[in-house]
Amino acid sequence: MKEPKRPEWSESHPAFSTSYMPGIESTHDGFKTSGKKKFQKVNAANLPIEEIARKLMAGDRIMLSKAITLIESNAKQHFEMAQDLLNFLLSNVCSSIRIGITGVPGAGKSTFIEEFGCYLCDQGHKVAVLAVDPSSTVSGGSILGDKTRMEKLAKHPNAFIRPSPSTGTLGGVHRKTRESITACEAAGYDIIIVETVGVGQSEVMVRGMVDFFLLLSITGAGDELQGMKKGIMELADAIIVNKADGENKKLAEKTKREYNQILHFLMPATKGWETKAYTCSALNGDGIPEIWRIVNRFSQITKNNGVFTERRRSQLKEWMFAMIQERLENSFFQHSSVKKHLPIIQNAVMQETITVAKAVDNLFHKYQEENKLID
Repeated sequence: MKEPKRPEWSESHPAFSTSYMPGIESTHDGFKTSGKKKFQKVNAANLPIEEIARKLMAGDRIMLSKAITLIESNAKQHFEMAQDLLNFLLSNVCSSIRIGITGVPGAGKSTFIEEFGCYLCDQGHKVAVLAVDPSSTVSGGSILGDKTRMEKLAKHPNAFIRPSPSTGTLGGVHRKTRESITACEAAGYDIIIVETVGVGQSEVMVRGMVDFFLLLSITGAGDELQGMKKGIMELADAIIVNKADGENKKLAEKTKREYNQILHFLMPATKGWETKAYTCSALNGDGIPEIWRIVNRFSQITKNNGVFTERRRSQLKEWMFAMIQERLENSFFQHSSVKKHLPIIQNAVMQETITVAKAVDNLFHKYQEENKLID
């Protein structure tokens, strides 16, 4: 039997017995390179400030998200860019109402915000939710992930949700939330909702950046009222007893009455406004329209008596001093002499060979001496 002639490729490579078959032209993954343009992620830090501002003010949600990322960055060059961007945006900030929402664990904050936010969006408003998650002690990132908890609202074209880790900040409010509010208002969002982790009296930080402060509660007023700190109740412009549905509705009404009895003896959080308790069911939407009417009435009354404007100006002053404090703290801990001697002095304190007051004096002496701040 005549042996078949081997392919020409095999003859030149006798060590191989497999034959060569012409294939397709390929890249590393075996397919031809597509003629289509490849998607390339845009980094806001690489774009001109004017372009970021222009797209943001035109309502570009992706650019708004990137701008907030820039604002939240701790990198020095990003800080400078963020401040330049904010200067551009200040002239385009829309008239808005800022609502702070806090509450006890299990009060249904996310369900309430989603139902409330969807109602407002359907009314033609643009709603931005700055939801501050508890930070992971391991990674420093957000734990809860508000976009997964508010899926319906996240899909609404008039809504913008931004979860941010609290990074251990007292009260759970991210230190850049104020600047994020400015960016959202420049993008045309006329209702800003700031959700906090709810950790008691430290929520005074939220009060310092919103117009209307809402405390979300649940039924079971006996133990609930004992556990509720007086300080946080004095901050609230309204207390909402959630989950007022089904068999729980009567108990919710009873809880509302007990709250109102206590509120009667407390000083109102806002001059010219009487804080009251109300009921709602975020699950089926009962009471949501009434809550919006309450917020609207609050806005009208406080704007007419000048409290609204006075509060906004006072908050700007507080913001300035907060930034001064932050800048001084960063300057101190980043100082070369402090960084060098801090571990040594810290160890001496832990070994109780020096008092805490003396240790602090020593560190400030080294900080001031090198900066030539000593008189």
